[in-house]
Amino acid sequence: MYNKTSPIAPVFGIRKDVSESTDARVFNVRCRDCARLHRFLKTVRRDHPGYWARPVPAFGDPRARLLVVGLAPGMHGANRTGRPFTGDTAGELLYRTLHQFGFASHTGSDDPRDGLRLRDCRVTNAVKCLPPHNKPDGIEVRNCNRYLAAEIAMQRPRAILALGAVAHRAVLQSLGLKPGALPFAHGKVHDLTAMRSPARLYDSYHCSRYNTQTRRLTAGMFEAVLREIKSFLSSSR
Repeated sequence: MYNKTSPIAPVFGIRKDVSESTDARVFNVRCRDCARLHRFLKTVRRDHPGYWARPVPAFGDPRARLLVVGLAPGMHGANRTGRPFTGDTAGELLYRTLHQFGFASHTGSDDPRDGLRLRDCRVTNAVKCLPPHNKPDGIEVRNCNRYLAAEIAMQRPRAILALGAVAHRAVLQSLGLKPGALPFAHGKVHDLTAMRSPARLYDSYHCSRYNTQTRRLTAGMFEAVLREIKSFLSSSR
């Protein structure tokens, strides 16, 4: 049984499950497209030898009807553990709320060995590598967009939840739309059926520590977005 007090196992080398069983069009753990991010991750691996510190793969069912798109791995979260939104405050709110609405088997933890399973849900990021100061530049978002586009094409989700404006614009770009085609606004729902996509795009402020501490995003606000998604998916089976 998982014990939350058990230490995080350090990660060394390339995980076999990621390197050999993942479609390279969707994810490539050896991607070097962004020189700045590649250099930065080399520094992080030197300073934190037990960290994953590589591109972070998506987590969850590749055929799920809900796709959650974040910004990028956090330094001491996904960049450390190798699983999106695992090990930091943003993940605490995300997985707790996903569990509340039946999309996760439990509320998650800071350990990827915790047995968490997502139900009809998949979590990914617009940028797969940790950026300095958690701020990817525009070129890095564009470079990584081919992976997001392939993920969406493979999964064909009915609902996409964009966490923040960068993720929102990345989703639009992945669908061949101009980044400003549909303005981002918390709680906004965009019907994408007229744009050759079966999905609805739901916007939420990112569940980052900064946004929750400043009350820009409250648990109630985030729950309201997931409640609407759950209602939509329940009515469209």
